[in-house]
Amino acid sequence: MNTLRRRLLQISAAAFAGAAVGLPARAAAPLQWRGVAMGASASITLAHPDAAALIARARDEIARLEHIFSLHDPASALSRLNATGRLATPPFELLECLALSATMHAASAGRFDPTVQPLWQLYAETAGQAPAPAALAQRLARVGWQAVRFDAGAVRLTRPGMALTLNGVAQGYVADRVAALLRAAGLRDVLVNTGEFNALGVAPDGDDWQITPDDGSGNRPAPVALRDAAMASSAPRGTAFDAAGQIGHILDPRSGLPARTPWRLISVTAPQAALADALSTAMCLMTRSEMVALLRAFPAARLVHLS
Repeated sequence: MNTLRRRLLQISAAAFAGAAVGLPARAAAPLQWRGVAMGASASITLAHPDAAALIARARDEIARLEHIFSLHDPASALSRLNATGRLATPPFELLECLALSATMHAASAGRFDPTVQPLWQLYAETAGQAPAPAALAQRLARVGWQAVRFDAGAVRLTRPGMALTLNGVAQGYVADRVAALLRAAGLRDVLVNTGEFNALGVAPDGDDWQITPDDGSGNRPAPVALRDAAMASSAPRGTAFDAAGQIGHILDPRSGLPARTPWRLISVTAPQAALADALSTAMCLMTRSEMVALLRAFPAARLVHLS
């Protein structure tokens, strides 16, 4: 749903007194790794005496999660599900994202729906042109969260031609998992950015982490202060199928059409980045009053930017 968003991964951590990980308390120079994560440029920066080992562990976790959620890796759990319509003994992480998706689908009156993947594929195939009504209707018949069944034994897509995308939740989920890994390693002050943010503790200057939302247009709204919180943003036309930028990548599962919204950028904070990710995605198809109503079901979440 909410993909093709840039997936710059940056993990920043202030130095930690190493008793929790069996290391002496001492200052450490930042170490930065740059590479590719989830198909995009990535970087990891840690200020810690054992930064190299922590970076390696974070990279391994990212790779493991990519092998579950990637739509580009034909061997990923999600790709195998989409190819056959059934996945036996699904990974726990996949089940967690499906459970959150079910919750958000119900709370958003169907606006959040990972089964839009066939629609997304159709728009990608039309090379920037609006699809023909007959083709749109054919793909729309494959969409519907109510046709997804999942439990610990299997995930099943019960309509022919169905496929899922978890890009409206998985970016945030990966941020949460990497942050949890680093927290368990003893780090107190960490910022994880996988396109969505999970902030532990404080920045190296001792203040809250300052995160500036970005709609991809160069506009720079006021930064959002995060401490032990997460933030996700959605830009309905931040990525578009057409050169004019009118056919945005957020698709309405009810009509099959791109989001018809005045919003350029929606940013939400929540205790978990996965929740903030799903909320900001669903809000791309809502009025302001509908957003306010949705947030009543998630009292720990906040709408922090709307433009």
